[in-house]
Amino acid sequence: MGQQALEVDRDLLQKFERGLDPAHPERSRIPAQILGYGEISTVFAIHTAGLGGLAFKRLPLFRSWEEAERYGAVLGDYVRVLSHEVGLTLPAHESAIVTAPSGRPVFYIIQQRVPSESVGNRLLHHLGQEQVWRLLERVLGEMARVWCFNQQQDRLQVAVDSQISNWSVGGLGGSACDVETATLWYLDTSTPLFRVAGAEQLDTELFLRSAPSFLAWILRRLYLQQVVDRYYDPHLVTVDLLANFYKEQRPDLIPGGVAVARNCMAAGAAGVDVEPVTEAEVQAYYREDAQIWRLYLAARKVDRFLRTRLLRGDYPYILPERIER
Repeated sequence: MGQQALEVDRDLLQKFERGLDPAHPERSRIPAQILGYGEISTVFAIHTAGLGGLAFKRLPLFRSWEEAERYGAVLGDYVRVLSHEVGLTLPAHESAIVTAPSGRPVFYIIQQRVPSESVGNRLLHHLGQEQVWRLLERVLGEMARVWCFNQQQDRLQVAVDSQISNWSVGGLGGSACDVETATLWYLDTSTPLFRVAGAEQLDTELFLRSAPSFLAWILRRLYLQQVVDRYYDPHLVTVDLLANFYKEQRPDLIPGGVAVARNCMAAGAAGVDVEPVTEAEVQAYYREDAQIWRLYLAARKVDRFLRTRLLRGDYPYILPERIER
């Protein structure tokens, strides 16, 4: 269990940030390859000696260096708790703060890059169905570590984003993959949600920083606390995990996935009393979630246009042109 630190050339990372073209990362002075998009961050590889073999998650959310350092302290505590107290396995990990051309800090989460074919959403398309069920059981088992940890003490309550794309199976050998015995890595630490004596340690207002100003108030009022709370709810976390199969273009796996989750819960894999998930619930959740994120991406593109074309300012976020859902 646990995770190791990485050696990272911070001067070279600073040089990369100074020459980054957020609209076209591949055209930056030091080219970057997009590996994946999140709602508030982007993961990419940087093609230069000294930064190769690493995955970088870029968060241009912060208004001051002190604010970025506070986030870094929370992230460090979260990684420690997940790896040393909960028992999840994380890739080698580091972080760095650099300065954007605007003068504002940009926070980078840096991990040892895993093979793309080892990540859960890719495996959904390459594993046989029985192996997919074993993968789902393994993920539910790792999530159970979190839920049991939360149940066994009152001091800390920890949350994870369990979507299938946040897990990687180690030890791939060509097309073969022993899902039963391979190391299962948890990849996504960028949303370090945990509570100490009921108090959220992360400043959740950061979730709204990437939102257009004309939407931030309504997101704060109607959605923010609801979204944060669902990560602590084992039932809703399981619904979110299964609904993600729709996004990954594998709706055919939903019925079997629901059955696997139900069997895991019935067998006590969660270590807690979790209400069974239904197919109808997963479908309804996905439809609402997909609609919200489509509208949100469209609004962010409008915001990018207003800032860069009309106001002649900068837009620090990297947006996908389209996300399949």
